[in-house]
Amino acid sequence: MSQPQTTHAPRPVDASHLSVDYVAAEALDALLADDQVLAVFGFGPDAPGSDDPRYLRVPLSPYGAAPLEVWRSTRPVVRGRDGAVAWASDGTLQFGAIEVDEVDGDIETAGEQAYALLSQFLPGSATPHLLRVWNYLDAITDGEGDDERYRQFCVGRARGLGQFDDTHLPAATGIGRVDGVRTLQVYWLACNRPGTPVENPRQVSAYRYPRQYGLQSPSFARAMLPPAGVETPMLLSGTAAVVGHQTLHPESTEAQLDETFANFQALIASAHRHAPSLPEAFDPASRLKVYVRDAEELPLVAALLDARLPASVPRLLLHATICRRDLRVEIDGVHGA
Repeated sequence: MSQPQTTHAPRPVDASHLSVDYVAAEALDALLADDQVLAVFGFGPDAPGSDDPRYLRVPLSPYGAAPLEVWRSTRPVVRGRDGAVAWASDGTLQFGAIEVDEVDGDIETAGEQAYALLSQFLPGSATPHLLRVWNYLDAITDGEGDDERYRQFCVGRARGLGQFDDTHLPAATGIGRVDGVRTLQVYWLACNRPGTPVENPRQVSAYRYPRQYGLQSPSFARAMLPPAGVETPMLLSGTAAVVGHQTLHPESTEAQLDETFANFQALIASAHRHAPSLPEAFDPASRLKVYVRDAEELPLVAALLDARLPASVPRLLLHATICRRDLRVEIDGVHGA
């Protein structure tokens, strides 16, 4: 049966459109030769290398084939380095990345330094508004109480950001690398105007978590929609089996995965208030990154995803530590066009 055709208004010639895709690692040289590529990511220790500012190796090992993640614009991209900041921009959207080595295992100071650098760099650029941030740090759940490394990172991040409005925070992911390297990696997508943060009615907003989760609540929105006139997918923060502010099903990976998808369903429904054309479920235009705590459960999670998602939904499984010890799996990604 033929599918109904969808008509779209012509895109202005100066409009910026961002697409996200997973491609074979062998394509790196061709991708970096394309002046409309905004960023490329390799995964794990065997990922190819490049000194192009648009390329970043993420220190999380993939399950199975190791693809590249590529962000493509529809406009020419310029790139460069400004001190510790690697960046690329098409004038409307910006990719940026910072890596900060910890000194004596001090993740709080590393977080403060990274976000102070980010906060100094963005205002002087054409794209000062954060849409989405990824944070990867080693041993994320080591330490007890307020000495837990993720809680210390949250304190440092907030201090580096300085004054900020909780209701205009970017979408974000905070995940633990498992290679033992004490280097904080922060990368982002920014824009020339602010997006629309989206919260999940099933969850307490992360920035309103109670004191039991640390001195500083995590500073992020559950998702981000692009501003009018900028065509990017909905940017999904790291999402897990948290309802209200509590972890559910700590002993069951399958139940946590189902709870995570229930959270995505509620989040997408919430986004419909601002973007009524957003697809109600993950589809071939979605891209998912799935973080799995225990390496031996990677085949199980892959099978569970196969049973819950159409084969046409691209996903990448990564071995990583989740920011709570009782969380076994977390998912982020993009959705919609």
